Amino acid sequence: MQRWLGDIIRRNEARLLEYRRMGRAFRRDVLAVASLIVIIAFALGAIFAPWLTPYPEQGEGEPNLSEKFSPPSPEHPFGTDNLGRDVLARVLYGGRSSLSIGLMVVVIAVAIGTPLGALAGYFGGWVDELIMRVTDMFLAFPPLLLAIAIASALGNSFTNAMLAIAITWWPWYTRLVRAQTLSLREREFVAAARGMGVRTPTIIARHILPNVMTPVLVQATSDIGSAILTGAAMSFIGLGVRPPTADWGAMVSTGRVYFLGQPWFAAFPGLAIFLVTLAFNLLGDGIRDVADPQTRRSVQ
Repeated sequence: MQRWLGDIIRRNEARLLEYRRMGRAFRRDVLAVASLIVIIAFALGAIFAPWLTPYPEQGEGEPNLSEKFSPPSPEHPFGTDNLGRDVLARVLYGGRSSLSIGLMVVVIAVAIGTPLGALAGYFGGWVDELIMRVTDMFLAFPPLLLAIAIASALGNSFTNAMLAIAITWWPWYTRLVRAQTLSLREREFVAAARGMGVRTPTIIARHILPNVMTPVLVQATSDIGSAILTGAAMSFIGLGVRPPTADWGAMVSTGRVYFLGQPWFAAFPGLAIFLVTLAFNLLGDGIRDVADPQTRRSVQ
């Protein structure tokens, strides 16, 4: 018993030391730090949108037809749209739905896929076979087409679009966690816990899941950008949020009609999608580099 407890304490201390080393390596990665700053800036812009623009009512959808299609100016830095609404206010408010859908999709996918992957990898046998065959069924369809089909069946709304994308996302985490669990279940500390009579749910919750969260975190960080892009695509074809709620994909969809004459209408929300997606991808690459001891040495 004392040996087992001592092993757990040593592993926790080693994990804490590893996290500190990862933090130091991350701070030396200029691109990753810059990406994190961009993400924080967009998140703060979405949260404090009513206080960052003098036109909060237009950000929420109120039209102002007397100023429609105004070019960028000191009063409207990003110009106005076809209903006279300030594009900067719409971009700030659109960040709420776009960032939310990216974050929530990944949270739901991780919440579904991680425990299923841990169960499949730990138990094996028919449990593994059942879970992985269901996973393969979802992976057999292109994710975007499957999400469009599910969203079309559920109806046009923010919640339905989010659920539709999340349903197509969880199998990747199931496969990732299963692969990690297959190697962890044979490790000495898991065998020691099993020999001490620790219950299986406790072993999975306290010994398996904490050790698979680093690759899950790396994958999730990169996937947020992809989920934002997928959510924008859903809104672009009319399966996302409902007007007049601001959304970057919906703004690009409406703005493309007027792009030749008023390019700012679609350009600024498109630029927001590009910057946020790129920032999350670079942040994911940075986390992946510092999580790998070999690449971390090169960063250091």
